[in-house]
Amino acid sequence: MGEDDTFEAVTDAVLARHPDDERGRMLQSPGLRTGGTFYAFAPAGALVVKLPQERVLALIDAGLGEPCSPRPGRPMRQWVRIPDPDEEAALSYVLEARAFVAGPVASDA
Repeated sequence: MGEDDTFEAVTDAVLARHPDDERGRMLQSPGLRTGGTFYAFAPAGALVVKLPQERVLALIDAGLGEPCSPRPGRPMRQWVRIPDPDEEAALSYVLEARAFVAGPVASDA
C-alpha cells in the first residue's frame, strides 16, 4: 500500500463521505485525521489503523494484522498494521478506525 493509488483512492472515498476530515502526515507517511486525531496512515506496503485494543489483538490473532511498532519492542496498543490490503479491505478498515476515533454520533431522534 503506502503512498500509492490504493491509499489515495481510499482517502478520496473517505473524504467524500466525511469532508471535514483532513489529510496529514503521521510517522512520515500519508494519513487521515478527524477532529485533530489520526485514525489511519499508510507506510510503504501497509495500512495502519487505530482501533480498540481488543480489536487490534483479534486481528493479530487471526493473522490479518501485525503489531504497529515504530520503535522496536514497543507496540502501539491501539494501532494495527495491515500488510498490503486491497482497496475494499483498506476502505473497510479505515472507516472502522474513523468510527472508533470519532466516537458515537448523537442521533437526530
